[in-house]
Amino acid sequence: MASLDSFKCRREMIVDGKSYQYFDLKEAEKNGLTGASKLPYTLKVLLENLLRFEDGSTVTKADIQAVAEWVKTGKSSHEIQYRPARVLMQDFTGVPAVVDLAAMRDATKALGGDPKSVNPLVPVDLVIDHSVMVDVFGTADSFKLNVEREYERNGERYKFLKWGASAFDNFRVVPPGTGICHQVNLEYLAQTVWTKDEDGVTYAFPDTLVGTDSHTTMVNGMAVLGWGVGGIEAEAAMLGQPVSMLIPEVIGFKLTGKLPEGATATDLVLTVVQMLRKKGVVGKFVEFYGAGIDNLSLEDAATIANMAPEYGATCGFFPVDNETIEYLASTGRDASRVKLVKEYSRAQGMFRPERTDEPVYTDTLHLDLASVEPSLAGPKRPQDRVALKDAADEFAQVLDSEFKKLEDGGRQVRVEGEQYSVGHGSVVIAAITSCTNTSNPSVMLGAGLVARNAVKRGLKVQPWVKTSLAPGSQVVTDYLARAGLQDDLDALGFNLVGYGCTTCIGNSGPLPEKISKAIAEGDLVACSVLSGNRNFEGRVNPDVRANYLASPPLVVAYALAGTMNINLTEDPIGYDDNNEPVYLKDIWPSSAEIAEVVRSAVTPDMFASRYADVFKGDEYWQGIESGSGLTYDWPDSTYVANPPFFEGMTTDVTPPSDVKDARILGLFGDSITTDHISPAGSIKAASPAGKWLQTNGVEPLEFNSYGARRGHHDVMMRGTFANIRIKNQMVPGVEGGVTIHHPSGEQMPIYDAAMKYAEESRPLVVFGGKEYGTGSSRDWAAKGTRLLGVRAVITESFERIHRSNLIGMGVLPLVFKDGQSWSSLGLKGDETVTLDGVSAITPRADVKAVITHADGTSKTVTLRAAIDTENELDYFKNGGILHYVLRQRAAA
Repeated sequence: MASLDSFKCRREMIVDGKSYQYFDLKEAEKNGLTGASKLPYTLKVLLENLLRFEDGSTVTKADIQAVAEWVKTGKSSHEIQYRPARVLMQDFTGVPAVVDLAAMRDATKALGGDPKSVNPLVPVDLVIDHSVMVDVFGTADSFKLNVEREYERNGERYKFLKWGASAFDNFRVVPPGTGICHQVNLEYLAQTVWTKDEDGVTYAFPDTLVGTDSHTTMVNGMAVLGWGVGGIEAEAAMLGQPVSMLIPEVIGFKLTGKLPEGATATDLVLTVVQMLRKKGVVGKFVEFYGAGIDNLSLEDAATIANMAPEYGATCGFFPVDNETIEYLASTGRDASRVKLVKEYSRAQGMFRPERTDEPVYTDTLHLDLASVEPSLAGPKRPQDRVALKDAADEFAQVLDSEFKKLEDGGRQVRVEGEQYSVGHGSVVIAAITSCTNTSNPSVMLGAGLVARNAVKRGLKVQPWVKTSLAPGSQVVTDYLARAGLQDDLDALGFNLVGYGCTTCIGNSGPLPEKISKAIAEGDLVACSVLSGNRNFEGRVNPDVRANYLASPPLVVAYALAGTMNINLTEDPIGYDDNNEPVYLKDIWPSSAEIAEVVRSAVTPDMFASRYADVFKGDEYWQGIESGSGLTYDWPDSTYVANPPFFEGMTTDVTPPSDVKDARILGLFGDSITTDHISPAGSIKAASPAGKWLQTNGVEPLEFNSYGARRGHHDVMMRGTFANIRIKNQMVPGVEGGVTIHHPSGEQMPIYDAAMKYAEESRPLVVFGGKEYGTGSSRDWAAKGTRLLGVRAVITESFERIHRSNLIGMGVLPLVFKDGQSWSSLGLKGDETVTLDGVSAITPRADVKAVITHADGTSKTVTLRAAIDTENELDYFKNGGILHYVLRQRAAA
C-alpha cells in the first residue's frame, strides 16, 4: 500500500498469532480527522479506502478530510477516487468484458505495447450462471437435459472463457452448474474483511467489490460494500483505474419490530422497494439500522440488499453484527478469518451491537416490520407492490387500464387437444428462480413445506402452468433433500431445472406450443409468477404480458391456483380428493415450523463440501479444449468476435467535436430500461439480428438468446433498441424497435435506419424521459448505442449505471433543465439537433442545443452535461474508458 498516512493511523493487530497492518479510523480521528466516528458504516468503508490509498495525487489529504466533514451536512459535492478490492462477473456481462480485454491485448500489440500489460490487477471472479435455459421442465431429468443443451448452445463462449482463465492473471472462472454469482459470492467468495500480502506485509481491510450485475448488492447483507457497474467500468477497475464518484448521500432506513406470522422476507423486500422508490434514492447509499435487524437472519438482510437496484439505490448495506459472524462460521469460512472479521470490525467501530449512537444520515425513514403483509409486485415494475388480498382486484384494474381488455375479461380459449382452457390472467409460468430469494433458506424451505402440505391434500398444479426450480446454489438442493422436501416439490412439477438465473432474465424457455398458440389466438394477457427481482415488460417470456414477483411459497400457491383471478386469502386454492375446499391458510406453514426445518436441514458441512473444489467443474467443462496463448485466436464464430471499438485508434487523443445537424433516432418516454435498450431475451427470426444469424448459417432453433451472444457485436448492435415492448413515440401506437427515417419518412427497424444514416454520414441523438436506463447494468445498452452512431442521449434524468456506461463508450449524456422535456418542446422526430460546446465540455457544464424543425424554424434550449467528475471527462474525451486505459497501457 502506497499510503502517505497523513493522519498517522497505520497500526498492527495480532489475530490468532498472525500480524496484520490496518488503517485505524479511531486513531485517524484522534490525529485530526474529526467526525470520522459519526459517519455511517458505508462511509467508514470509503474513508478507510482513501486512507489506505493516499498517494497525494489520486487520493489527497483533502479527499480524506472531505469524507469526515460529510457529517456536518450529510452531503457533499466532493469527488473521490475509490478502489474496490475485487471484481465479480457473471457470464452475460462478463463475456463481453473478457472480449474487450482480449481485443485490448490485440490493440496494445498493434500500438507497439506489451499485450501482457493488459491484465487484471485486482482479483476477478467470473461465475457462469446466466446461460442455462428452461427448455425441459417438470421431469426427473430436466436438469441433465438442460445442462446438455446449455453446453451445446454455449460451447464457443465457454471455450473462450476457459481460455481467459488461463491467459489472464488474477482471473478465475466458476464453471456452469454451480450457482448464481451473487449466491456463490455470499456463500463462498466474500470474506467481509479482505487481506492482501504486499512486500512481506499482510494488510487487512473491508471486503469491497464492483460487479457486472446490478444485484452485486446482495452481498451488502453481510457487510460487504459492493454495487453493480457496467462491464466497461468493471474492466477499468480490473486494470487499476479507480472508481470516480462523488461522496454519496446516505439514507438511513430504520427497522423496528418483527415480521408477523405469514409474512416472508420477500414480502418485506417488496415493501422496502416500494417505500424507497417513493422516497427517491437513485444514486444514494441506503444503510439499514435499528433494533429490527436483530429479528432478521443474514439471508433476510441479503434479500433486502439484493434488490437495491429495484429501489434505485447504489447499495443497501447492513453492518457487521453477531449474525454476520455466525453466518461466516456456518458457511464454512476459515475460523481464523471469522475471528479476524470480528476483531477488525470492533477495532474500526464497524461492529453494530457495540455502537451506541446512531450515525449521521442525510435523511431517514422507518418501517415497523410488524406492518408487513403478504404481497406481490407487478405487472411490470418491482416497485408496484400489491397486497395479496388485493391482487385479483388489482389485476382486473390492470386488465382495463393497462391492457384495455376488461370488456372481454372472461374470454377463454380451449387449448388444442386438451380438456381445459386459458384466459386473461391464466398463470402460465410459475418459477422459483433468482438470487433474491434462492439465497434464503426460510422461503425456499417454506415453498417445500407448502408443496408437502398441498400434496398431502391431493392438490395438483394446473396443467397449463410451466413450473421450474432454479436454485442459486447446489447447497439449496442439499438442504431441500435433507428436509425431504424436494420430493414434494417434484410431485408438483417443481423439479430442478438448473443452477442459475433463469426466468428472471428471460431464460424461461418457450411455453408448450399449444399453450403459446392459445394465448396468441385469444390475444390473451397471460401471467407469470416468479420469485425474481425483475418483471419488466417483455423480459420474462414473449407470450407473457403480466409478470408478478412473489415469494417462493406464493409461487407454489399460484401454480396450484393457475390464475391471478383469485383472492388467495379468501377463495379456495383447490379441492381435495373428497371435494372439500382447500384454502391457502390450510397449507401455509407457521414461522415456527419453517424455523425448525431451517435449523435441522441447513448445516455447515453442506457449504464446505459444495465449495471444496468449486473451480473444477463437471465433466462437460473439463472436456472443453481451449488455447493458452497471450492473445486469442479469434475463430469464425457467431458468439464471440473481435469488436471494432479500437479500429483506427492512435496513441494521440482526438478531442470530441460538436454535433452538427444530427437526426433523431428515437423519442422515448419515462422508465426506459436497459432491457428496452440492450438486446435481451429471445431473438426473433424476422429481426435484423435474426436475419444476420440466418445469413451466417444459424437456424432459428439455434439462435439461443441475446444474452448468450453478447460477445458478438454484429448480433448485439442489431438488437439494440429492438425490444418487442419498446415504444418509440416517433411511431405512435406501435410497439417494437422501429423508427422513421428522415427526410424519406420511411418506417423501418431502428438498426436499419441507423445504418442508413451512417451511409449519409449523419450523426444521431436519442431523446428519453425520466429514469432513462433503469435496470440491469448492461454495458451493451451503451455499446450498442455507440455502434449505431448515437453521439448524445438527451433525457429528463438518468439511472446511475447507464449514465456512467454511456460516458464509458464516448456517448454524451445530457439532461434537460428547468422542467423541460422533448414532449414540452413539441418534438416529433423529424427535427435536426445541433449541440454546441461539446468540444470544450466540462463536468456538469451547460450545452446549447439548437433544434431545427422540418419547417425551418428553430429554437435553442440549454442542457446540462451529465458528466459528473474530471475522471469521467477524461474517459469521454478519449472516446471511452477502454481507450483511456489502452493509451495508458500502450505508453507504459
